[in-house]
Amino acid sequence: MKIDRLIGITMYLMNRNVVSAKELAERFEVSIRTIVRDVETLSIAGIPVTSSTGASGGYEILDTFRLDKQITTMEDYLFIITALKGMCSAYDSQKINTTLEKLLAAGHYNDKEQRIFIDFGVVSEGGNIPVFVREIEEAIHNKNIVEFDYTNGSGQKSHRTVEPLALNYRWYAWYLLAYCTCRNDYRFFKLNRLTNLRLTGRTMDSRHGNVPELLEKQWGSDTQRYIPVKLRCKAEERIPIMEYMKGEIIEEHENGDFVIATHVKENERLWLSLLLGFGDSVEVLEPREIIDMLKEKSSQIQNLYKD
Repeated sequence: MKIDRLIGITMYLMNRNVVSAKELAERFEVSIRTIVRDVETLSIAGIPVTSSTGASGGYEILDTFRLDKQITTMEDYLFIITALKGMCSAYDSQKINTTLEKLLAAGHYNDKEQRIFIDFGVVSEGGNIPVFVREIEEAIHNKNIVEFDYTNGSGQKSHRTVEPLALNYRWYAWYLLAYCTCRNDYRFFKLNRLTNLRLTGRTMDSRHGNVPELLEKQWGSDTQRYIPVKLRCKAEERIPIMEYMKGEIIEEHENGDFVIATHVKENERLWLSLLLGFGDSVEVLEPREIIDMLKEKSSQIQNLYKD
């Protein structure tokens, strides 16, 4: 409905600085001409939308504008409750639990109306990860420097002193974005590769920019090598292969067997374990370096269990 789109555009602009008509059109799945008409409608309704031209031009709402009326619906409220419940299943934070309790007490929530249930329990990863998350969160809040021993994907060990900036769960693992005083640059650190984490109590000296922008910039500058791989798979392994290897099927055979093209991170080990676990149901066609790696690992396993 148009009214829903108008409200959506208003909220989208309020949460950002300058937004181009193209971005709004893509976000709300309409034409740029429709966006122009919608902005005119908002202006007529008294919402102070301003426009600017040029390469960095677009629309924005004056900072002085505020929405005073309650525009959230019960469906919106249920989405918020569902999201918070999902976070609580994965992230042991008293603050989030308190926020959830406040919302449950302030609204008219009826759990019989909930239809979407999210459980991120896998996020906790087990071991020391929940402890690390809590301690690093505290360090970020207090702007304190932390130290730890770190082992990278190649097995190299080092001691790091960092200024922690953000925690990010991505690719089925927790990562810490921090300014590394050893490298004088921003780095990601995978929490399950940390040991001997210590909160120093020392306050950061550096001033950092917009953390969400730093986060996306670091992911965008990922320097890890990705290896393209082709796999020939038996028909019965279609579902697990597509679930775990996330490739694209490039050949289909009459018997149901298929070939997929995918890529793997050079210094990650999970994909190697997966390929070994599939046994003779999955054959690596290329590249040669992966084939040789599997042969070597298979030989080592056979030697380990020789009588």
